[in-house]
Amino acid sequence: MASPVTKRCPIAANARVMAKASQVAMIARNAAMTQTFVDTIPMLPFGMLNAFLVVQGRRAMLVDTGLPNAAPKVEKALHARGLDWSDLALTVLTHAHIDHAGSAVAVRRLSSAPLLAHAEDIPLCQGQAPVLRPSGPFGRLFQKTGAIQQKFDYFSPDRIIQGADMDLSDYGFSARVLHTPGHTAGSVSVLLEDGRVIAGDLAASGILLGGIALRDRPKSPPFEEDIAGVIASLEHLLARGCRQFFLGHGGPLPAQAIAHHVTNLRKSTVRARAA
Repeated sequence: MASPVTKRCPIAANARVMAKASQVAMIARNAAMTQTFVDTIPMLPFGMLNAFLVVQGRRAMLVDTGLPNAAPKVEKALHARGLDWSDLALTVLTHAHIDHAGSAVAVRRLSSAPLLAHAEDIPLCQGQAPVLRPSGPFGRLFQKTGAIQQKFDYFSPDRIIQGADMDLSDYGFSARVLHTPGHTAGSVSVLLEDGRVIAGDLAASGILLGGIALRDRPKSPPFEEDIAGVIASLEHLLARGCRQFFLGHGGPLPAQAIAHHVTNLRKSTVRARAA
């Protein structure tokens, strides 16, 4: 005698499919809430000047604010993530040159997010003229334009890093701010727990100011206050296991490229001393 045929209920099958799809969607949403995204905000074309939006869940952290009048670009980056100014929890300044801190006051006014900088850069935040030691021919030419010496809206940081390290978990981010002097005395880097680091102007890549072309080739930015400090800071970041370096001009670069850059910096320093 033939076995009876078991008929499947299409309604029950559809319900199981929908339940599975809902479960997958929930897992994806939960993953997105815990994942940390680093979005580059192009402040000038071709990667010549970058700021960065770090997004974790519904909270955002801005690293650098770009030139004066750059707040609309930050707002556009927030909107691209479905966020607005009220979701910005913190603004970190890698250093207080005009191309990185020029819109700090405007961003603070629009978002109410505190501004964080290192104590060593407070004089620059408050209008002291930057120390400009050109790193090469382009730096000497760029210095003559006076662009980096232009005034902008000066300020006092709301949060001040006094030491070498600051945990950002109180702001909702799995990240630390590290004191990485060299480009300026108070330069800092933002290190994420997965080894990505936003390193400001400790290095650059590309041509001229940075970016444009040859962006996989590391170089020095136009100015560096203390080359020995730059070398020490880059070596410290490499020793911390940093694997990808997001830069203010050009980049990002892998750790191998930064290590090669450090080697070249050491060689050029030795040659300069011997000259």
